[in-house]
Amino acid sequence: MAPVAKILVVDDEPNIREVVGLYLRRDGHTVVPAADGAEALKLYRRESPDLVVLDLMLPEVSGIEVCRRIQSERRVPVIMLTARGEEEDRIVGLGLGADDYVTKPFSPRELAARVEAVLRRTGEAAPEGGGVLVFDDLRIDTGTREVSVRGESVALTAREFDLLQYLASHPRQVFTRDQLMETVWGHVFSADTSTVTVHVRRLREKLEADPAHPRYLQTVWSVGYRFSG
Repeated sequence: MAPVAKILVVDDEPNIREVVGLYLRRDGHTVVPAADGAEALKLYRRESPDLVVLDLMLPEVSGIEVCRRIQSERRVPVIMLTARGEEEDRIVGLGLGADDYVTKPFSPRELAARVEAVLRRTGEAAPEGGGVLVFDDLRIDTGTREVSVRGESVALTAREFDLLQYLASHPRQVFTRDQLMETVWGHVFSADTSTVTVHVRRLREKLEADPAHPRYLQTVWSVGYRFSG
């Protein structure tokens, strides 16, 4: 079961804030509502939430800018709310470290379940003593959640690390995007698996000497991805 959390819900539509808040409170969470980006940043700094539900289309300060600022101050799980036509913003948001997204119109029950999945995943403690995975010039410390490549430390978002660790722990095994969504993201809802694609691309940009010809994170066409150890 996911831990009880303080959740900042940011949306300029009062009915969405109300309904989402209702479902999250039913699960025992404390909900902090915000109607625009400026208010969201103020409340984020004052309340230190455990998770943020963030609409991308906001007055005052855009959701993308809010995501950028809060992730630069303190890493926190973010679930984005996006309209159907906002694919580019969604990709940017995922690149900034957002963990998941829900497309409007959405089921509040589904959103609440995704919140639970993200909290459960981020709340899991690292295995006692951790462990280190080493592949040529890539080093993954599962205890400290630190990654280095060619001797240089690499900053990964929480979800990027989770995905890398999972793939690297099963070298040569091929996973579909749906399998990775279920295992790494923790939910099995019908979703746009571009979430996985974006995270793999970001990992390649950070880890691979030549992202166009990846050494570690390989695509198996028409199937999914595998880690080549």
